[in-house]
Parts: sequence; C-alpha cells; structure tokens
Amino acid sequence: MTREEIIDKIRKVEALYAGSSSEGETSAAAEALDRLKNRLATAPEEKIEFKISLPDPWKRQLFLALARRHGLYPYRQARQRYATVMVRDTPTHMNKVLWPEFTELAKLLNSYLDEATRDIISRAVHGDLSEAKENPGLPGV
Repeated sequence: MTREEIIDKIRKVEALYAGSSSEGETSAAAEALDRLKNRLATAPEEKIEFKISLPDPWKRQLFLALARRHGLYPYRQARQRYATVMVRDTPTHMNKVLWPEFTELAKLLNSYLDEATRDIISRAVHGDLSEAKENPGLPGV
C-alpha cells in the first residue's frame, strides 16, 4: 500500500469516526484510525527533489557539508546558478532533521563571522562601526 493510499484511508476512517452514532462504531473507527496511522508512520517515504537557493557562500558550504554528512548527494542541473543546490531527500527528513540543523548551524556561523568581521575592522580600519546617520537635507550638507 502506498503512502497516498494510506492517507486516503485515514481520511475515510476519520469521516466515519466523525459521523458514527454508536459507541461501538466510534471505538472501531478509532482503533482502525490508530492502525492506519501506525502503518503510515512505518511506510517508506519517497524522496523528492528540493531546490535550495543559497547565495551566501559560507551557508552554501555548510549546507553541502551537512547534506553529505547525512548521506545525500547535492548537485546542480546544467546551467543552474552557482547559488542553487539540488538534493533528493524525503520531506520528513528534510523538514524535521536536515533543514532545522542547517538553520541552527547557519545562525552560529553567521554570529561567528559577524563577530570576527567586526573585530578585524575595528582593530585594523577604524573603531567606529556604527551605522551611517540619516541626513534629511541635501547630500553633503
């Protein structure tokens, strides 16, 4: 039984469960629903192609390394931009494991790179790293 067939059956059982009038029908529908949900959890999930755009070279390197660590093969199609990364993965793994791990590590990487950049610029170029103030008048006035 495919994943879609199991999902379809779950919807039918839920409709039966909602429309049942006796306690026995409700109990039987609830048990059938539990069995189908357990089957769905163990059903193999098909891999689909994800297209991810990562223009930041450090984040792209991080994502590529994570994908490879998880046993995936990142690639680009012919003539795709350098910032595009394609990967085939199950939606569950991508959404619950790989992408959350990537976003957390990307935050840490961004924080580290920001701190290092500020330190280098303030020590080697100029100590004032504040943003430029808005001048409501003409430029240069």
